[in-house]
Amino acid sequence: MKVAVNAQVLEWALDRSLRRESLEQKFPKLSGWRDGDALPTFRQLHNFAKAAAVPFGYLLLQAPPVEQLPIANFRTVSGESGSGFSPELIDTIQAMQRRQVWMREYLIAEGHDRLPFVGSDRIDTDPVMIARNIRGVLGIDENWAANQPNWSNALSALIRLVELAGIMVMSNGIVENNTHRKLDPQEFRGFVLVDDYAPLVFLNGADGKAARMFTLAHELAHIWIGVSAAFDLRELQPADNENERACNRIAAEFLVPSVVLAEVWPQVHGRDNPFQLLAKRFKVSEIVAARRLLDMGFIARAEFMKFYRAWQDQEQRLAKKAGDDGGGDFYANQNIRIGNRFGDLLTRSVQAGTTLYTDAWRLTGLKKNTFQEYAQKIFGRSV
Repeated sequence: MKVAVNAQVLEWALDRSLRRESLEQKFPKLSGWRDGDALPTFRQLHNFAKAAAVPFGYLLLQAPPVEQLPIANFRTVSGESGSGFSPELIDTIQAMQRRQVWMREYLIAEGHDRLPFVGSDRIDTDPVMIARNIRGVLGIDENWAANQPNWSNALSALIRLVELAGIMVMSNGIVENNTHRKLDPQEFRGFVLVDDYAPLVFLNGADGKAARMFTLAHELAHIWIGVSAAFDLRELQPADNENERACNRIAAEFLVPSVVLAEVWPQVHGRDNPFQLLAKRFKVSEIVAARRLLDMGFIARAEFMKFYRAWQDQEQRLAKKAGDDGGGDFYANQNIRIGNRFGDLLTRSVQAGTTLYTDAWRLTGLKKNTFQEYAQKIFGRSV
């Protein structure tokens, strides 16, 4: 069966995919489809839609659709909101929205109350006060990180505390479980979906692990001021937006309190690797420590940029070598992608019979047997 397709729609699909050259090589008859010299079969068009990560129905339209992200997309370099986004970002946000909708409905049905801290602060409130409010909800003080053996343990501990507070945290470097669809940290480091019952934080797992601590803190700030967004945070610098600037100040104060940094900096200034010493003290990445020094006027921008470029090159090499959290236990990695809080309540609901198996498989991206193994190995539940 042949299918007529609009040439402008095909062009739109190619541009949207950000993989024009590879798609043209994979579908050599594509130029004929666009010129009207040939028509694709239903199967060929379906295969093209899958390869281009475009909903099949879009290809049957008479004009290109106008797509918009469901949340603001703040880019540091361009300063544009909601433009030039990839299908990987769109699909990931939509997948997380489906999880959030399920979680919100589940919590309401179970009689849970709204989370009082969501949207509890204003962007013009002193960042020191908001950072203190966040620590209060999480049950930690300004020196909480000093008690952690390293930044990796500190990040894991912080995620556990964030989830205990009622916030879902998920991290993935690909679209669900599709290893052919990688997420680009140059496009976004993370995003946050604010909700008064089920706020959700997503960390780009393709980003350097050390950078995720700042992303998480930035997303927590968004929850406290009540604004959803996606962001790239180039050079750990926010986009030219009032909310983004406020969230960056809050995140920096949360991770590296200004009072403590002012006390510690004279002790390490002039020593070898001062950024590394500060990173160990506050359990953040060296780039976060350097950025905080720049913002507080302790180092010049030229010094920061020199260090940033060297750090970025090193992070990219490490990311290519390590891949997307591919090592370690498969089900533990799945729990990072799915989120411990979400996975816990979802498997609990499936076991109780209040959520269908098919819905659980759709929400997690896991097949039947894999989902059952995940529930058993991570939560000790037979579903």
